[in-house]
Amino acid sequence: MRTLEKHVIIYDDQCPLCHLYTGAFVKTGMLEAGGREAYTCLRPEMAGLLDEERSRNEIPLVDLRTGTVVYGVDSLFKVVGHRFPALKPLFGLRPFRWLARTAYAFVSYNRKVVIPGRVFQAEGSCTPTFHLPWRLAYLGFAWLVSAWVLTAYAARLVPLVPASSFGREFLVCGGQMLFQAGVVGLLRRDRLVHYLGNLMTVSLAGSLLLLPALALAAAGLVLPPLFYAAWFTGVVGLMFLEHSRRVRLLGIPAAATAGWVVYRLLVLAVIL
Repeated sequence: MRTLEKHVIIYDDQCPLCHLYTGAFVKTGMLEAGGREAYTCLRPEMAGLLDEERSRNEIPLVDLRTGTVVYGVDSLFKVVGHRFPALKPLFGLRPFRWLARTAYAFVSYNRKVVIPGRVFQAEGSCTPTFHLPWRLAYLGFAWLVSAWVLTAYAARLVPLVPASSFGREFLVCGGQMLFQAGVVGLLRRDRLVHYLGNLMTVSLAGSLLLLPALALAAAGLVLPPLFYAAWFTGVVGLMFLEHSRRVRLLGIPAAATAGWVVYRLLVLAVIL
């Protein structure tokens, strides 16, 4: 077993993904039993080794023998590469490193709108620096995926609703962002950009919850449109609850959720 000894990885303990994979490093012996520490519980001597801002954006790995620190994908490559030396040539390839850094930044800078903490920007928490280009990239990604899934799902609802197209669903998803931006801009403008990230996470999650029903259709099961309508209604109910929860976390009045409902009703009225 090749364990990377005398190294500690510092993770965001309010990020389930960070908690999961750093825990896996320890459980599988890639790091020692004490080979990870939560950002919010750092020892002073450990905190003094870190670049405070960078460590909130890129997970740090500290070499306890030398005090040197590597960040982000470099820390992950070091842990994995020590266990699996055959992967080191891959990790050294410039195109692969670029892809890995891009994917890492996309996830890291948006992780708090994907899975928010129990408190919005709690003091001392590992909150990443706001990065507008990566937030816009996330909004665009969620927008495209949601529109694509809804286009496929709408076909299962015919004749209960008219046939749809990607263009229509794309406009509906974009219209939701514009409509809610107007509502939240009036209620809590300082939280608007954070709200939009959470809004599109709810839309993306709802779209993913529609995939099992689409998988049934792809498997050849013949189910009536009423089944798909009932499934869709259930998903919307879950989205409503999650939207309400996230609005409360952001400290935005519940009128934002009312606006979310009103927009959906308006869209339904236009479609029907």
